[in-house]
Amino acid sequence: MTALEVEGVTVRFGGLVALSSVSLAMEAGGITGVIGPNGAGKTTLFNVVAGIQRASRGRVRLGGHDITGLPPHRRARRGLGRTFQRLEVFGTMTVRENLLVAAESQRQWRRQVRPGPVADGLLDRLGLGPHAGTEVDALPTGTQRLVELGRALATEPKVLLLDEASSGLSGFETDAMAIVLRELAANGLTVVLVEHDMPFVMGVCERVVMLDQGALVADGTPAEVQADHRVQEAYLGAGAA
Repeated sequence: MTALEVEGVTVRFGGLVALSSVSLAMEAGGITGVIGPNGAGKTTLFNVVAGIQRASRGRVRLGGHDITGLPPHRRARRGLGRTFQRLEVFGTMTVRENLLVAAESQRQWRRQVRPGPVADGLLDRLGLGPHAGTEVDALPTGTQRLVELGRALATEPKVLLLDEASSGLSGFETDAMAIVLRELAANGLTVVLVEHDMPFVMGVCERVVMLDQGALVADGTPAEVQADHRVQEAYLGAGAA
């Protein structure tokens, strides 16, 4: 089943083409990495999928339903979650309060949701229980990343967009994040991540796509993409293979 489909998406900013006829289809339960040099169009692609940026041309489908014209909050209701490159957490609230806020937001359209059990389940699932009563600003970056991930998961998404999920993490924290993402995908969540940490991408993703100057230039398994001469020349370096 196709969980997320981007069809012929083009984005222009005046004379600049940020995305050029990009088409992708992601199956349910997989982890796809989106790589590329700075300015390649990765975040623009996420913004189009999330409804923050209007496409000049093209369509976006979530679970087979066209969501191209929907605003971000309605896309969230249909099962789209997202994190950001810059941490977006409520720093003066506790970890549990952050998760409660996200879970509570669901009750606007899903009255059966019980925020308390949702938050407590995520505290256990992400190993955040020992920090439940701690203000997020007092935590290291890696733990804050998990809090942000937990907030996104509290809305029970079907597709999760992660922007620089490993940014600021130590090696141990990166490994822990990879384990969490694999577990989520194994349970049916579709994960799409924009990432610059190549060992992390190649280790956790089943599929990798590369954008360069707004165009899709490579799409395949991590090994296939690493071996692609266009990827080596544009991003990984000539000796990356």
